[in-house]
Amino acid sequence: MPLTETLELSILMPCLNEAETLAVCIDKAQAYLERSGISGEVLIADNGSTDGSQEIAAAHGARVVAVADKGYGSALIGGIAAAQGTYVIMGDADDSYDFSNLDGFMDRLRAGDELVMGNRFLGGIEPGAMPPLHKYLGNPVLSWIGRVLFRSPIKDFHCGLRGFNRRSMLALHLQTTGMEFASEMVVKSTLGGSRVSEVPTTLSKDGRSRPPHLRSWHDGWRHLRFLLIFSPRWLFLIPGTLGFGIGMIGSVLLSAGPIVVGPVGFYASSQVYLAALSVVGYQAVLFAILTKIYAQHEGFQIPRSRNFDRLQKRISLESSAIVGALVFILGLGIAIAQLAGWAASGYGALEADAAIRGAVLAALLMMLGAQTVMAGLFLGVLSVGLKRV
Repeated sequence: MPLTETLELSILMPCLNEAETLAVCIDKAQAYLERSGISGEVLIADNGSTDGSQEIAAAHGARVVAVADKGYGSALIGGIAAAQGTYVIMGDADDSYDFSNLDGFMDRLRAGDELVMGNRFLGGIEPGAMPPLHKYLGNPVLSWIGRVLFRSPIKDFHCGLRGFNRRSMLALHLQTTGMEFASEMVVKSTLGGSRVSEVPTTLSKDGRSRPPHLRSWHDGWRHLRFLLIFSPRWLFLIPGTLGFGIGMIGSVLLSAGPIVVGPVGFYASSQVYLAALSVVGYQAVLFAILTKIYAQHEGFQIPRSRNFDRLQKRISLESSAIVGALVFILGLGIAIAQLAGWAASGYGALEADAAIRGAVLAALLMMLGAQTVMAGLFLGVLSVGLKRV
């Protein structure tokens, strides 16, 4: 059959040495298609199996597509590209998901939902099917972080059984090659305004005698890293703003003299640390702004903000250079004033604490000004029109 969308459903299974359980999964999927009367196919995205999985799949009536690039995400990206169905329902080939009962997914897909996630916590988890670390910590925590950062309605981010509209999913340009592909699909669907929903599904103990491909801490970190990097507001902007605000206010106040609060005194040494906090916080804020501008410049689907859009209109190479230069000149002026005062005293000994307070403030302003100018130059690079080939 030619690779065109002539079928309603492709049941997609990524496969890497699943000879023990592949046949039963394919048989269940074929039985579902026959029982429901759906025009469909069972598609195996093989990621380089060496145990005869390809022959087993073909013998049980599935179509096999070889995916050379390694990784869970790579296998699924290749499988989605090769699928012939209008809709795709994907699931692991380890017999932990019931491919004979997909009616809930098809009902939602036919109703217009573009991503339908299974929820194992609603449908039921068989004893021993999910390690306690995943059940009580990994999945709930990562799913909660995803809901908070991206305002997603999904409560089980990592359920391996999910269905989607193939055209809608291809339009998201999914890219991650590892297990974090599961999070990328949910996050980009949510940010892109897709209709997203959940249906209860069950999780059974898988039928393999070997350990699963999933590595708990390694893959959990990759999921968390993706969620944080894809949300620069929470990773950089908010912490950076707090750090910059606290550091800047403290540095300016201490430049006038020591501050004593009850039994605690804050002197020049405290100002040095606060100035460092200001610089690091300001760098984080600039990184968040430039990251978002770059993402929009490249066409990534990220949350829009009216406040950010207004700010972006005012930010340019020229405006950044002017503001940065003014801040730098202010710091330089303080340094020159200190030098003039030292010269007036005959270059003799200075009161160390007062000299350090002024020097810290001057250095801080010059660093912030230089950072602003360089950020403006980088923004200018982003604004240069390039012909893409």
